[in-house]
Amino acid sequence: MTVLDDNIIKAREYMATFREGGVLNHIAGESVPCLTGETMDTLSPVDGSVLAQVAKSGAKDVDHAVAAAKAAFPAWSTTPGTERRKILIRVAEAIEARAEEIAFIECMDTGQALRFMSKAALRGAANFRFFADQAPAAEDGRVMRSPTQMNTTSRRPIGPVGIITPWNTPFMLSTWKIAPALAAGCTVVHKPAEFSPMTAKKLVEIAEEAGLPKGVLNVVNGLGETAGKRLTEHPDIRAIAFVGESRTGSMIMRQGADTLKRVHFELGGKNPVIVFDDADLDRAVDAATFMIYSLNGERCTSSSRLLVQDTIHDDFTARVAEVAKRIKVGHPLDPETVVGPLIHPVHERKVLSYFDKARQEGATIAAGGEKIGEAGCFVAPTLFTGATNDMAIAQEEIFGPVLTAIRFRDEDEALALANDVDYGLAAYLWTQDLDRAIRMTDRLEAGMMWVNSENIRHLPTPFGGVKASGIGRDGGDWSFDFYMETVNVSFPRAHHKIPKLGG
Repeated sequence: MTVLDDNIIKAREYMATFREGGVLNHIAGESVPCLTGETMDTLSPVDGSVLAQVAKSGAKDVDHAVAAAKAAFPAWSTTPGTERRKILIRVAEAIEARAEEIAFIECMDTGQALRFMSKAALRGAANFRFFADQAPAAEDGRVMRSPTQMNTTSRRPIGPVGIITPWNTPFMLSTWKIAPALAAGCTVVHKPAEFSPMTAKKLVEIAEEAGLPKGVLNVVNGLGETAGKRLTEHPDIRAIAFVGESRTGSMIMRQGADTLKRVHFELGGKNPVIVFDDADLDRAVDAATFMIYSLNGERCTSSSRLLVQDTIHDDFTARVAEVAKRIKVGHPLDPETVVGPLIHPVHERKVLSYFDKARQEGATIAAGGEKIGEAGCFVAPTLFTGATNDMAIAQEEIFGPVLTAIRFRDEDEALALANDVDYGLAAYLWTQDLDRAIRMTDRLEAGMMWVNSENIRHLPTPFGGVKASGIGRDGGDWSFDFYMETVNVSFPRAHHKIPKLGG
C-alpha cells in the first residue's frame, strides 16, 4: 500500500461524519439543517463524486444566525481581553492538534495539494495566536492634550459582523478574518464558499470545544445570491469582511449601502513579477514559478503576469517553461503532488477557456495549455509567451496555474505594463539595483510589494490592495481598525471661557 493509499483511507475517516450527516449550519452552538431542509452537493475535484450534502440556507436561516450573534455580543464584547486571549490561544492549540485532519479534509474539498494544505492549517493556528496576543490591548488608544482639554481615545467592538470567505485555502483565510474579529470582541456569522464548506464547520466545532462561548461564532452555508445577500443586507450586521471576486465585492457594497455597512474587501489580482536582466535569475525563476504554480494558481497574490526584460526574455521564459513541464500534477493527497485538480468543473471550464483565447489572440502556449485526463478537474501548468498587455490573458484574472509572459525594454515600459490593469493587489520586483527598486516601488500601483522575494507573509504588516483589488487592510493593528469603532472622550484640564448666549 502506498502513502497515497494510506492518506485516502485517513481522509475518508476524517470525512465520515460529513458523508453520513451532511455539512450542517452551526448556530448558537448547535448543528442544524436549514429550515427548508434543502441541500446542495459539494463535489470532489478529484473525480466529480459527491462528498457530502450541504445545507442550502435561505434568508430565515441567516436571520437565525444573526439573532444568535446579536444575543452573544453583549457578553463577548465585555469579556476582558485577557480572557479572550486565553480562549483564542486554546483554539490555536486545538487547531494545531488537529492539523492533519483539517489538511486532509481541505485537500479533498478543494483539490489543493497536501504539501501546501498542511502548512495552511498551521497558518490558521498562527493567525489565532497572533490576534489572541493583541486582544488585551485592542481597546487601548491615545491621550492628547490641549491647554484646556485632555482627550482620550479608545476602541470598542463594532458589533455582530458577517464574514464571507472564498474557496481557495478556505480554512486559513477564514481564520485570517475570524480571529481578529473575535479578538476585538465582535461576534461572527460566517458564510463559507459553497464550493468548499467543510472546514468552516470543523473550525466552529474546534473553537467551541476549546471554550469559545456558543453563539459567538456561527456558520451558515448557502449560495451567495440567497444566504450571502441576506447577510450583507441584514440591519443587525454592522460590517462585512469579504474575500473573493471584484465583481462580487461591488455587488456586496451595493447590498450593504442601505444599512451603511462598513466593508472590507480582499478582491482579485493580476499581479506582475518584474524581472530585470541584473536580477539573480536562478532565484527569480524559482520565485516566479512558485507563486503561480503552487496552490494550483488559485491565490489572489499569484504572480500571474511575468514581465521580463527583452535582453533575457527568451532564455528566462524557456527556463520557466521547463519548470512547468516538470511539475507533478496528481491526487491532492499524494505527497509528491504540486498541482492538484482545480476546485470545481465550473471553474475548470473558466480556466480552460483561456487556452482558446490565447490562441485566438496570437499568444504561444510554451507549456501546458490542456486538460489532463478525463476524470476530475486536472489542468496542466501553463505558460503563455508572445503575449501583449492588451490580451485577455494579460488583463483578466484566470485564477489557475496559468502564467502570461510579456517582454519589456526598460524601467518606464515595465512600470507602464505593470500598472496597466484594473487590479493592484501585489507586485514582485527582481533587480540588484537598489536605486531602481526604490524608483519602481514608489510608482507601482499595488498594495503590497516584494523585492527579490516571493510572497512571505509577516502578520504584523498590512495586507490589502488598491484599485479593483480591494478596500481596507488586514494584519496587525489594521485589522482592529475595521472590527472596532474609535471613540474620543474629552475631559477639562482647566476652566475655560464658555460663550454666553442671550445675555
